[in-house]
Amino acid sequence: MQNLKLNLKHLRYFWSVASHGSIARAADSLFVTPQTISGQLRELEEQVGAKLFQRDGRQLVMTETGRMVFSYADEMFRLGLELQDVLAGHTPGSSITVKVGVAQVVPKLLAYRVLEPVLSMAEPVRLVCQEAPLVDLLADLSVHKLDLVLADSPVNPALNIRAYNHSLGESGVTFFGTRDKAEALRDGFPGSLNGENMLMPGSGSALQRALESWFERRKIEPVVVAEFDDRALLKAFGERGAGVFTSPTAVEQDVVEKYGVEVIGRTDEVSERFYVISPERRIKHPAVTAITETARRQLFT
Repeated sequence: MQNLKLNLKHLRYFWSVASHGSIARAADSLFVTPQTISGQLRELEEQVGAKLFQRDGRQLVMTETGRMVFSYADEMFRLGLELQDVLAGHTPGSSITVKVGVAQVVPKLLAYRVLEPVLSMAEPVRLVCQEAPLVDLLADLSVHKLDLVLADSPVNPALNIRAYNHSLGESGVTFFGTRDKAEALRDGFPGSLNGENMLMPGSGSALQRALESWFERRKIEPVVVAEFDDRALLKAFGERGAGVFTSPTAVEQDVVEKYGVEVIGRTDEVSERFYVISPERRIKHPAVTAITETARRQLFT
């Protein structure tokens, strides 16, 4: 049998392409040119003696050999990254780093409440936060640029990403408005929302669909004057009286104190669920453990 010696650099390039789904995205993440990666892949295929990818239209799809090689490469590089984290966390005087992706649709006040326990851990922790659309964050998670992603929906099983959903909990929603608007709409809620200006989360949010369905069941027709992917911007408009808006009841008091608005009403018929998405089935990172356990115990009770 031939003594096969694989080049680990070639293998890492292959792993990155397989994880990202394209040579171009892998090149961006590795800060090299697509031509460099293509050359490395050809050399690896020569070493292996078989094709690792095949074209399906514009998509790169792993061959049977490619899937087998990827399963081993994925385990190797994940263990290597885990070892780096463990060694960093046990170096005397060093701080643990936790890299968090926050989906754009997650309310900022809720994100703060979920992540706050990291700041009071016994050992020093450096929190690195990145906000982006969920699909972009999952791509970074798949190549270990992030330790976890905070989202309002679980990862789609159709995505070719090894990631696991950890439910933090569920919260009903509260409707807010300026003092005058809240006083006028509180009586008769929720029917009082009929014909009122409404500020809605963007179409990328599961909450928008849930609210629209609830309004339809209740035969309420608010006037949607604006939609926002950024929930903090939505609240800023609501603070200035542009319309009624919602936020999870779990952070109701935070919203009242920060934006000077008042509660119009609440409902549990519309709810938001929040998830930590991690690359591991069993959470091992101490900061991620603190986040999930505290959120489940104190925030979503």
